[in-house]
Amino acid sequence: MEIDSAVTCLSGKAPLPQERPSASPVAFSGDLKAFVFALFFAFGGITSLNDVLIPKLKLLFTLSYRDVMLVQSAFFAAYFVVSLPAAALVRRIGYMRSAVVGLFTMTVGCLLFEPASTHGAFALFLIALFVLASGITTVQVVANPLISMLGPPSTASSRLTFAQAFNSLGTTLFPYVGSVLILGSLAAVDPATLAGAALDSFRVTETRVVVHTYLGLAAAIALLALWVWARRTALVEPPLERVAVRRSFDLLTRPRFGFGALCIFLYVGGEVAIGSVIVNYLMQGSVLGISAEQAGKHVPFYWGGAMVGRFIGAYLLRIIAPGKVLAGAASIVIGLIAISSQTTGPISAWSLLAIGLFNSIMFPTIFTLACEGLGKRAAEGSGIICMAIVGGAVVPILTGKAADLWTLKWALAVPAACYACIVFFGWCARRPLAREADAPPCVIET
Repeated sequence: MEIDSAVTCLSGKAPLPQERPSASPVAFSGDLKAFVFALFFAFGGITSLNDVLIPKLKLLFTLSYRDVMLVQSAFFAAYFVVSLPAAALVRRIGYMRSAVVGLFTMTVGCLLFEPASTHGAFALFLIALFVLASGITTVQVVANPLISMLGPPSTASSRLTFAQAFNSLGTTLFPYVGSVLILGSLAAVDPATLAGAALDSFRVTETRVVVHTYLGLAAAIALLALWVWARRTALVEPPLERVAVRRSFDLLTRPRFGFGALCIFLYVGGEVAIGSVIVNYLMQGSVLGISAEQAGKHVPFYWGGAMVGRFIGAYLLRIIAPGKVLAGAASIVIGLIAISSQTTGPISAWSLLAIGLFNSIMFPTIFTLACEGLGKRAAEGSGIICMAIVGGAVVPILTGKAADLWTLKWALAVPAACYACIVFFGWCARRPLAREADAPPCVIET
């Protein structure tokens, strides 16, 4: 998911070109770059696995749409809770050691799926997801500024863009593999017909495939953490400036920034809400009427569209005012939601999946427009916006509640309202603001 760019400046003062150290020794530079690319691939892919985990847990625990959306709430709440402590950790022990802490936290989160399955308790799955997401948040706080250090300042943007392409690759590939491993074993037994020991045994058996998937991820992440620990001195890190966290929140009184932070909240929420319902949506008889596994294999089209749209958007943003591009893309998304909700069959399905293509430019564009004019306070703004990612914990719950009250198709009105707000922000921000004198712009990649 395109939430990694918000943490570029989180770990303190955004490093200026003259402040960036070179990797030492130079021989490790290529290895460290590969490590950061692997991080982007891993946390993008693991985050998108939630989209195939949701229908699995919904069936096993006979949950309502609102209740199963707690999967996303538990996951994205970590961004709100952990972002600032993770930034403090980086300032205290440095980038490489903080990356190890984040990776081991991710490993623990994956391992917690074992007791969650053994006890057949949905609440334990939520705890495991929160711990996993806490590790991912910590790793994200490290990743962007770290890759900026691994080479000359003149090519930093190129490295960041390339690394974020790995993030999109992860969000495209993981849902397909997850659909085969997690959804492919959905039993024909209806859990609603079971009770007592039979129901408990059924849940334990069926959640084993989830456990096996996450145990495999735990092993891979643990090996990566050990590799980083062995090379923890490979990078000469500069001292990081301490910042007053509470002072940052007065930025919300600035209309452009406050509105932009709200739109980040709404965008992440809308994007995650749509991704979360795709499998159940496509399974409906009025849409494609296919199995959970086959529906899950369509999820990569949603995230893959975002990967393709990144390249198209990078060109359009050079020739058209970013605010206009943002307003146009959000307007198209509203149109696609309307088409999907009012039609049936393949048209309904593919109009929903096509939303990913137009989501691609939204996060970086909203971020850039919100940070415009902040100047030396851009790093503080980045921290606030990273916390706004908690929208991924709130909007899906509202969408799930709407689905319970009405239908999945009418529930799409919730993310549509989010995108309507983004249209208005894009139009209001179509003209540039004056930037503070002698101050660098906020770093963001498209």
